[in-house]
Amino acid sequence: MPNSLADALSPYLRQHAANPVEWQQWGPEPFAEAARRDVPVFISIGYSTCHWCHVMARESFSDPEIARQVNAGFVAIKVDREEHPEVDSAYLTAASAFTQNLGWPLNVFATPEGRVFFAGTYWPPDAMAGHPSFGNVLNGVTDAWRNRRGEVETNAADVAAAIRSHAGRAESALPDGTALDQVVQQLADYEDTRFGGFGTAPKFPIVPVIGFLLDHGSANSVALADRTLTAMADSALRDPVEGGFFRYSTRADWTEPHFERMLYDNAQLLEAYARVSIQVPESAARGEEVAEGIVRFLLGTLRLPGGAFASAQNSESLIDGVLSEGGYYALAEGARANQPAPALDEKVLTGWNGLAISGLAVAGYHFDRADWIEAARRAADSIRASQIQESGELARATLAGKPSAARATLEDYGLLARGFLNLSMATGDAQWALEAQRLVDACSVDSGFEVPGGGDPVLAAFGIDADIDPTEGALPSGTSALAAASRELYLLSARRDYRDRAARAMQALASVAPPQPLGFGAALAVMSTLAAPATQLVVVSDDPDAELVRAARSWFAPGGLAITVSTTGATQWAESGFELLESRTLQNGLPAAYVCSDFVCRLPVTAASSLGSTST
Repeated sequence: MPNSLADALSPYLRQHAANPVEWQQWGPEPFAEAARRDVPVFISIGYSTCHWCHVMARESFSDPEIARQVNAGFVAIKVDREEHPEVDSAYLTAASAFTQNLGWPLNVFATPEGRVFFAGTYWPPDAMAGHPSFGNVLNGVTDAWRNRRGEVETNAADVAAAIRSHAGRAESALPDGTALDQVVQQLADYEDTRFGGFGTAPKFPIVPVIGFLLDHGSANSVALADRTLTAMADSALRDPVEGGFFRYSTRADWTEPHFERMLYDNAQLLEAYARVSIQVPESAARGEEVAEGIVRFLLGTLRLPGGAFASAQNSESLIDGVLSEGGYYALAEGARANQPAPALDEKVLTGWNGLAISGLAVAGYHFDRADWIEAARRAADSIRASQIQESGELARATLAGKPSAARATLEDYGLLARGFLNLSMATGDAQWALEAQRLVDACSVDSGFEVPGGGDPVLAAFGIDADIDPTEGALPSGTSALAAASRELYLLSARRDYRDRAARAMQALASVAPPQPLGFGAALAVMSTLAAPATQLVVVSDDPDAELVRAARSWFAPGGLAITVSTTGATQWAESGFELLESRTLQNGLPAAYVCSDFVCRLPVTAASSLGSTST
């Protein structure tokens, strides 16, 4: 089977098209070929901005002798984890039986039935400290397959059984305010009080945790979020020239970043800096400055023709013809202009674009930046046109308009629904809330949420549990995103079933999230909003510069929701089934604000001073 990656949609896969390894794309065919040849399957998983993936590609996968070993004794499959997150999640879980140092490249050996019997990460061509040579790994696996087949099959079956035994989670009661206060204290105990952030090295932004701290809304939680965001803004993790943040730092003091820049990090950080500017007024100037830098990076670097966003920018580039890891970012602005910028991974991921729509809409609304809101709307139009298929199901990924064969996940439905909801509240346009409602409804089942049409068909055929890991170190899980969107739909529509479904989905995580807050930030954020009163602010105004409109941009209540609409917009929302907007009108021709708690609203007011303060 010749290398089949030249026509792959994924830029990461195409980077391996010239390897002498006879790579195949993910699908049933390579497993069938392995069964026909009676050889193991070698599955290598990575992504386009992964530094060590590139290193292994250059050192091992480009080596003719290593390629000969792979081709002779295995069927090799290359997987882009961003295109196939279900595959990545399933094999990460299996690989944890063999190594605790999980990461990428993730390299697993499986039977032709997809069951893992050995796994690891980076293997160099020659042995080095902590890493056997890739050739020796291949020899050992080949020997086990040929001469100890019974042991191999038993190991594979044991791993599969262990995964199944831990797949289910019993429902537990949601944490109350006291329990959530204890989670905040636990996070404070994890804080690096010298350099900011959580833990030691390597150090990641962990933005979902910051979102929980802001949603919780107590003085302690907001102060911790503010300190964390301030430390990152002042650190080497932030690019001072083009704006935006790198993926993580290799050191506790935020120096020596890994220089890839991810859409999901920057989109979430944009929203976080906007929100902290509301809850900590003295941080507003800094928050807006940082937000402007992130938007400059999103719109100037990651935005593609049409308005959607590329998934990432690479860390490597050529500096004066020499390949450099991060060298481009060490240059001043003028010097960068004379060097080629690091390449983009131009595939459009639906869920990650949902995060970008959210970030631009929320920041645009709070900072009164109509151009940012317009960028969010343009991205939403592009995603609606390219990623929503005729069946109503989503595409996971596209490149230049061509859809990937990978199935969309709950992440795509949930994050896009949240993006559409935030856009609807920033614009006052109910059409985006209706789009979000359709996405949530498509995933809704009695127990919570399931992906429409089912998950990855190859994993399903093998009976491999393909549940996406709900831990949320880097970005919200699909379950948490859908639960958050469902609760927001409840606040807008008064339909109790939306809130109940969000609560049921979170009950499945209620026993595991509070003890592990760094891995469940988005779930804890939803639990926090479910524990808070249902507080809503509606401002009706035909003057976008009215005092009440400006006040609404800075209004905050834990678990609350604020929306500004015109008089015709209020009618549109009400006629679309969103009960919160029914009978919302001007008062004596003046802009009016309605403050509601659990859908019981105070008399409308026309002065911003009458709104009161519900923030920290």
